[in-house]
Amino acid sequence: MKLSDFKYNLPKTAIAKYPVSPRDSAKLMVLNRETQEIETKKFTEVADYMKKGDVMVVNETRVFQARLFGKKEKTNAKIEVFLLRELNAEDCIWDVIVDPARKVRIGNKIYFKDDLWCEVIDNTTSRGRTVRFNQPGNVFKAIEKIGYTPLPPYIKRDPEPSDKENYQTVFAKVDGAVAAPTAGLHFTNRLLTKIKNKGVTIVPVILHIGLGTFRPVEVEDLTKHRMDSEYFEISEKSAEKINKALESNKNVFVVGTSTCRALETSTTADGLVKPNSGWTDKFIYPPYVFKVTKKLITNFHAPESTLLMLVSAFAGTDFILKAYKKALKEKYRFLSYGDAMLIL
Repeated sequence: MKLSDFKYNLPKTAIAKYPVSPRDSAKLMVLNRETQEIETKKFTEVADYMKKGDVMVVNETRVFQARLFGKKEKTNAKIEVFLLRELNAEDCIWDVIVDPARKVRIGNKIYFKDDLWCEVIDNTTSRGRTVRFNQPGNVFKAIEKIGYTPLPPYIKRDPEPSDKENYQTVFAKVDGAVAAPTAGLHFTNRLLTKIKNKGVTIVPVILHIGLGTFRPVEVEDLTKHRMDSEYFEISEKSAEKINKALESNKNVFVVGTSTCRALETSTTADGLVKPNSGWTDKFIYPPYVFKVTKKLITNFHAPESTLLMLVSAFAGTDFILKAYKKALKEKYRFLSYGDAMLIL
């Protein structure tokens, strides 16, 4: 497969700037891989496709308020610091992106609200820096108060207070992501109760989504593309529940491409999930044989994105692009705050 195989025209008007309310009232496009049928439903109807004994695997990563605005010592120049990942919790060391980068050098201090400041200790890329914060054990708590929601770059507006809740799934528990696992944004507690009452087990894993999710693929030959590494965790308990469903021929509904990548990273030779934690740079594109994912819940993704490549590997590129064409015609809403798709 080549990069250009995943090209389609996405009008700006199709990109959702805000989510629908309530969040489970989004449209749901249902794709049946066997019959090649496409149906339009409401997201609340996703539960109708689940049966007793099935499992639904979700990503419980939590988006932290990664955008900080501070002032450089002495000059008071305004600097944006975008937190990427915590490198060392004890020493409060983080990977960040700074803007404007030309003003930020090693040794500079940047001051924020509430007595929070950081010192630049290394350069990583042209805009990347390694910084040390002054509040050991308290950085997540501090940025929760003074930071801004890291909305995706294609949502062309400033973050608003409502985004703090809207850009967070109901299963979000563990700080670490700078982008939401967007397929999970459609679930409400009411819908989760409905799913549990059907005898479906909800199983958590973690994959902390990084900025790489928005990074464009810049090579036509997909074998030459390298994904950014992201941290993931699959507990023994979660692996056990998923394997029990697989061995009983029950369905494993996977919520989102991030969850899918965590599971497919950690499989055994006989197609089961092994408990694991670490970093994954797994890149899934056609052709690929999925070992654990049986049904996939996902959003509508950007042209030529690694996310579109993953869902194309799962459903078939022609079928996915046909579905996207229909979705655009029928005014579905695309990307993070948009509508959803269930691939059976």
